[in-house]
Amino acid sequence: MSDAFSAIHNYRAVDDRLGTSGQPTEAQLADVARAGFMTVINLALHDDPRYSLADEAGTVRSLGLDYVHIPVQFVAPKQSELLAFFDAMDARTEEKVWMHCAANYRVTVFLGLYRMVRQGWPRERAFELMDGLWKPNDVWAAFIEEALAKKPSP
Repeated sequence: MSDAFSAIHNYRAVDDRLGTSGQPTEAQLADVARAGFMTVINLALHDDPRYSLADEAGTVRSLGLDYVHIPVQFVAPKQSELLAFFDAMDARTEEKVWMHCAANYRVTVFLGLYRMVRQGWPRERAFELMDGLWKPNDVWAAFIEEALAKKPSP
């Protein structure tokens, strides 16, 4: 992945087709488009100017990318949001996807759960990205355990 991404808050190159980060700027989204990503999945809210762009959907679409917005309240993530993320990921298994939220915390949890539940990865490997970035607080730790206990159906 490009060095241009290193300036994006909490950027992580997952593999050849997945990138994750905190909130990118409009210019950084243009770099994402130039790098061949086809979809941006945003798990952050859209109405907090500290952690969102004025019109991210419009910016992303103007760059020729698909935009998926699944707003997840950091203090109250929901199983339905996780399932929507699973569906968005399942629909894009062959394309380059950029995922972000405000700080790359929500994304690393959702991606770890996706890898465990939908892809059958072992827990330690599935959550390597998260473990290298942050330690979930009580809300997120409970959300992870609840999601794994429910084992959302594929």
